[in-house]
Amino acid sequence: MNAPFAIDAPAIRAADLRHPDEVKRIEAFVARRGGSVFHRPPWLSAVEAGTGNRAHGLVAEQAGELTGWLPLTEVHSPIFGRALTSSGFAVEGGIISADQRAIVALGGAAQELAVRLNCPSVELRGGEAGEGWDIQTESHCGFVQLLAKDDEAQLLQIPRKQRAEVRKGLRNDLKVTIGIDRRDRDAHYAVYAESVRNLGTPVFPLSLFDAVLDTLDADILTVWSDETPVASVLSLYHDGAVLPYWGGGVWAARALRANDRMYYALMLHARERGCDRFDFGRSKTNSGAYAFKKNWGFEPEPLSYARWTAPGYEARDVDPNSARHQSRIALWKRLPLPIANRLGPIIARGLG
Repeated sequence: MNAPFAIDAPAIRAADLRHPDEVKRIEAFVARRGGSVFHRPPWLSAVEAGTGNRAHGLVAEQAGELTGWLPLTEVHSPIFGRALTSSGFAVEGGIISADQRAIVALGGAAQELAVRLNCPSVELRGGEAGEGWDIQTESHCGFVQLLAKDDEAQLLQIPRKQRAEVRKGLRNDLKVTIGIDRRDRDAHYAVYAESVRNLGTPVFPLSLFDAVLDTLDADILTVWSDETPVASVLSLYHDGAVLPYWGGGVWAARALRANDRMYYALMLHARERGCDRFDFGRSKTNSGAYAFKKNWGFEPEPLSYARWTAPGYEARDVDPNSARHQSRIALWKRLPLPIANRLGPIIARGLG
């Protein structure tokens, strides 16, 4: 009787993200496996074009078939250190595979690649990672909800207290525009930059937003008071879901209920575009943003993140709630907006 033969282990190699056929093959795999927009090669390309952080990717193959994929961004910062992240500037990512052997092999290959690139940390924002990883399941939650069948049903789906805020926004003299032209982009950036400065966070470079809008299915919804933009959000569309990804409001937005008007208008717009889900993204557990999304009736779902740090190094710290960054955040909130907007993109490129 012949002994059973060993099944070949998956082969791991670097993806050629400059080759259209390779990108097409990975795109098809991501779609089949139900991956996120942040798993797609075009996201990696947009991040590279918009921030200068190099795109990488690892594929697992067996008998000529693609069995696993790990998108990676090489992030470098004099303040926050170097890391491989999956995916860069994203809230999702990590390894996609149904094969446990491919998962383990891709995780190990990511660690080896990080060492070669002098990146002491690897951060996977979702998915499995195999052994030897620090797994976090309580730091962040995601919020996804089905869209209602019509405008009135969408309004009634919002809990009573939050619905009252939306109604106030609807009664105010506000205008909503949607587009991706230069006026939309400049209005969004002005609002978003002021919003994150007020939170003590450096703003991302405008080139990142431009690259995402030029590369992926995305648009900008802006709420105006007279001719002044007061709230704006850049949203991504993927696999039937809308993801309001980079959004915010100026100080006047609160009294005008402009943010409430903005998210309700986006729900209606997304349904008209054929979406069936509203993905409110991730938030730090028990943070203000976490509570805001719960007020809209979204149920939090814990996310699983994995981190590996090379022996002899400390884990990269980009947590805005850590004691190390509190004084920096307090200082940033006091910066004049023109200075924050000049310095912010230089620093934010390294957040990843």
